[in-house]
Amino acid sequence: MGEDLYKLFQEYEEVLFSQEFDPQLLDYSILESHIKQLERINVMRNSSISIFDLYRKTHVYISSRYESILGYEHDEFERDDAMHLMERIHPEDLKDLTRNGIGFFRIGISWPRESRHKLKEYKYVSDYRLMKKNGQYARVIEQHIVLELDTLGNVWLALGILDLSPDQDIITPCRSRLINSSTGELFELPQIPGKDEPHGLSRREQEILGLIAKGLVSKEIADQLFISVNTVNTHRQNIIEKLGVKNSAEAVNYASRIGILQQISKI
Repeated sequence: MGEDLYKLFQEYEEVLFSQEFDPQLLDYSILESHIKQLERINVMRNSSISIFDLYRKTHVYISSRYESILGYEHDEFERDDAMHLMERIHPEDLKDLTRNGIGFFRIGISWPRESRHKLKEYKYVSDYRLMKKNGQYARVIEQHIVLELDTLGNVWLALGILDLSPDQDIITPCRSRLINSSTGELFELPQIPGKDEPHGLSRREQEILGLIAKGLVSKEIADQLFISVNTVNTHRQNIIEKLGVKNSAEAVNYASRIGILQQISKI
């Protein structure tokens, strides 16, 4: 594992396990109920289904469908399933998936606790290349859904659903997006760089994004930073392109949801 990827995994774990749980408030009978329901679903569909427990930091349920999807035996995934799967992700996809996973979870934990129940309306979807047991790559679609929050508003149980993609394109790199299941609204997730390169934005771009968020127009930003309006507008366009949005308003909205503005305010 390269040093950059190792640092990225460290950041991923740091973000993923940043919540503080009170184990006395976790009702595991809820998990048992979900597993019973998923076992019934597992009989009727070929998806591989899993539940990840963010308190225990492990998968607490994995269906038996990996064999039919990728040719692996079920017990191969029961034995350190996360590492077993990770090692078979296409190397060009692994870093981007990790970065986008960081971005997805930052969205969740940046929301006020009283509003986090709305996270259940969203699903995080990625399609990427995964090696089958025969050594060939297959394109898969993986969905992640918030299954349960605890009474403190922490994301507790996450549901994962893995399917073969109907489009077996093994050339295109991974793609990730966030979908509002209620409205159908789609948010493309750009790659989220690590701590050494905050969100791919230069220091000046971060500064300008922060001023845009405060409601300043280009002329006011130019005057405050002693640069031309044209330069400000160039930075605006760069911010829009790097964050994968359509305009400055969407950039501010996205930056707020994913925690970019909070990080910029600390710089």
